[in-house]
Amino acid sequence: MNKRGNIFFGATMGIFVFIIGVLIIPFFTDDITTVRTSLDCTNVSISDGIKWTCLNVDLVVPYFIWFFVSLAVGIIGGMNK
Repeated sequence: MNKRGNIFFGATMGIFVFIIGVLIIPFFTDDITTVRTSLDCTNVSISDGIKWTCLNVDLVVPYFIWFFVSLAVGIIGGMNK
């Protein structure tokens, strides 16, 4: 495949991977809400371990977005060589 075809294919695959990642996020947010309710994260008198778990659960969506963005950039960059 020529250079222009590689750039187009890489950009298309990168955008596709990013869109698939964004479409999966609502499934995670429902589970995150359930976990936060079960752990009682709004209570100020919970233990430090539960607080740490609540913070880690809150970081799932940003890490998931960062993973798919970096995967899409990697695909776009890898196809252009």
